[in-house]
Amino acid sequence: MSNTKPEVVQSLVGMITEVVGDEFFDIQASTTFRDDLAFQSIQFVALATLIQERWTDLDFVGWFGTKPLPEIVALKVGDVADFILASLGER
Repeated sequence: MSNTKPEVVQSLVGMITEVVGDEFFDIQASTTFRDDLAFQSIQFVALATLIQERWTDLDFVGWFGTKPLPEIVALKVGDVADFILASLGER
């Protein structure tokens, strides 16, 4: 199954909305988890679960766990989409 970045971002937007509710209406690839969405640790766990359920061959938790704190703080929706596409061998 082929995935494009806009398709993956759209899937992530649905997952993020499921995690945080529908209070954020304009989630895009440039949206940051901390500053724009005010994501908390428990919300990352919930998102990671949804990502693993959707893309079962990914090691999202492993990838996320290797990130230093400054990268985690600056993480954007598009960064997660890029990781997913790179893991799937697509762009």
